[in-house]
Amino acid sequence: MEVGQLQRKFVDYTASLFCEGFLDEQFTQLQQLQDESNPDFVVEVVSLFFEDTEKLLNDLTRALDQQSVDFKKVDAHVHQLKGSSSSIGAQRVRNACIAFRNFCEEQNTDACSKCLLQVKQEYSLVKNKLDTLFRLEQQIVEAGGAVPMVG
Repeated sequence: MEVGQLQRKFVDYTASLFCEGFLDEQFTQLQQLQDESNPDFVVEVVSLFFEDTEKLLNDLTRALDQQSVDFKKVDAHVHQLKGSSSSIGAQRVRNACIAFRNFCEEQNTDACSKCLLQVKQEYSLVKNKLDTLFRLEQQIVEAGGAVPMVG
């Protein structure tokens, strides 16, 4: 695929991520912080988000599997995940965390377990979408083009 086609595909794909609610304006702000002196800024920040989220999801799974659930601990993990997803603009993950925190307050184990599944699903979706976006960026750069600014 030639550079122009890749760039159009990148712009269209990015737009779809916003339209479908996977990303919000916070992601655009992240992109605007990236420049020639730090060309991998967004990938690095999002990679840290992926690492942190994998750990938090494992911690949440363990916490909810306990005989006696420590809802304060669960809520602290969900609060942390809500903040980090919000900071990269992962809107649907953040929204799933908001519902999750409400059930932590109610100390509703079944609802928390369902919310955890929802958060895992939204995380998996946004991770796949962002991985695809970053692969497109890579293809544009490898083809000698500049990654278009979107937003």
